Amino acid sequence: MVKNQHRKFSILRCGIPEGEFHPCCKILESISEGIITIDLDKRITFFNKAAEILTGFSSKDAVGQFCFDIIRADICTEKCPLDQVVKAGTSPRDIPAFLINKQGEQVPVSLRACPLATEAGDIIGVIEIFRDLSELERLRRQVARTYSPEDIVGRHPKIRQIFAVLPDIAESDSPVLIEGPTGSGKELFARAIHNLSSRRDGPFVAINCGALPDTLLESELFGYSRGAFTGATRDKPGRFLLADKGTLFLDEICNTSLAFQADLLRVLEEGEFTPLGHTKSIKTDFRVVAATNRDLKEMVKEGTFREDLYYRLNVVKIALPPLRERKEDIPLLVEHFIHKYNLLKGRAIQGVSPEVMAFFMVYPFPGNIRELENIIEYAYILCKETYIRMEHLPEDLKEWAQQHRLDRPATGSLAVEEAERIRRALEKHKGNRLATARELGISRTTLWRKIKKYGIE
Repeated sequence: MVKNQHRKFSILRCGIPEGEFHPCCKILESISEGIITIDLDKRITFFNKAAEILTGFSSKDAVGQFCFDIIRADICTEKCPLDQVVKAGTSPRDIPAFLINKQGEQVPVSLRACPLATEAGDIIGVIEIFRDLSELERLRRQVARTYSPEDIVGRHPKIRQIFAVLPDIAESDSPVLIEGPTGSGKELFARAIHNLSSRRDGPFVAINCGALPDTLLESELFGYSRGAFTGATRDKPGRFLLADKGTLFLDEICNTSLAFQADLLRVLEEGEFTPLGHTKSIKTDFRVVAATNRDLKEMVKEGTFREDLYYRLNVVKIALPPLRERKEDIPLLVEHFIHKYNLLKGRAIQGVSPEVMAFFMVYPFPGNIRELENIIEYAYILCKETYIRMEHLPEDLKEWAQQHRLDRPATGSLAVEEAERIRRALEKHKGNRLATARELGISRTTLWRKIKKYGIE
């Protein structure tokens, strides 16, 4: 049966003998989109390199197999592209779909299909083109601010420990307290908890408690009725009501007054509140996730934070380390932000120079991850080259580097070190790229690109 498929595919090769490779096939091997050809029996006859990366299956494993056993897309049963081409005579284009790769992960793709025909016009199968939308989907979630754990970059042990328990934390519906310095990604984790929880279909309502005085904070959270005070010309629902059946994120809870903390505690314990100007209380059902950049336990000792509210919020605690304590995550974060801004700005910057990466590894990042992202975004304004260099960084960073007399690393030294680290990991896992990528904390696509870049066998 498989031999028959290869005979059919030789027609596509324009009559070239079976053992030879047509130049068109070499082109298909080199492009970044997954290319798969399927015969009328729904067996795969061609599988390019990009399809291997996309699905996790090798061409050797895929060719000759039924397409639905390898591609495993959500449209296979109801909107089979082969059936649409052969039976309906249509050529579906830019069809959104999800395929399940060999590791069981769901990959968003865009699919196109067109017929394969002989010179006589007889259809012998279809060619399906898959475009990986993983990066675009991640960017869409960032724009829509619907983050999931896949959007959180990090391989530091503390981050991995949080990853391991995050689904359980989300499922529990208990209050969560997230501690971490400004810019460490507290809201990102709060949104991931919401999107993993049973309240994911409800609203995620966030408010920065430190940005408003008590009077405005109370009106924002409790809401008010028309005529409650001068200027209240209409009813305004508060965040407590807007967060009903969802999650309320109280950022920088440490900056609130003791009086406000007492009011907040009452709402959390009773599950109801009274808007300003109302005479009746309103029931509400929300989960609270609070964040702080200060140690609330120390504030309780100082008398600046209510002890009863602290224990009400501190059912589950997540402690995020500052970026200076998770240096191994800096290369991953740099790569992540470069991917992001390449998509946003339509650029093709490949990365940062070894000198810039060496600087990042010693710079203390007082603004944490947010500061790193701002630095990369700024560099995109000045950088017209393939790599971001020191001259593309903000002036205050260049001054910091001069003050600390950082030695310039030998050209390519970090690249050599990275290549050697990849070689050792590949040797350790006997060439298994999935296991290697997991150990290095990078995607299989990134690993494949670095292997090609460094010429690793």
